[in-house]
Amino acid sequence: QVRLVESGGGLVQAGGSLGLSCAASGRTISGYHMAWFRQAPGRERDFVARISWNGGSTTYADSVKGRFTISRDNAKNTVYLQMNTLKAEDTAVYYCAAQLVPGPSYPYWGQGTQVTVSS
Repeated sequence: QVRLVESGGGLVQAGGSLGLSCAASGRTISGYHMAWFRQAPGRERDFVARISWNGGSTTYADSVKGRFTISRDNAKNTVYLQMNTLKAEDTAVYYCAAQLVPGPSYPYWGQGTQVTVSS
């Protein structure tokens, strides 16, 4: 069982930067593909970014491409999301997720961390 805990959320002005962390416990994530999702009020949860088990492949939603960077440190059992040039529309609860098998389903989720961007 993989347990995920996000941290680093907060309030930031538009144009600013914020870094999120997702610390895993219970099992090493070195074999897991990891992703970040977000959910704004009144909206469905949306995909943000994904990184393969060894960090060799990354994928981003068009809305964050060029502004957000996903990375991982398997030795620290942690995944990161660096968010730059933040916009008001980036305001959401950000969730970390893990999967062993590539596909649409992520069996493991964190509790989320709030990111609020003021315009």
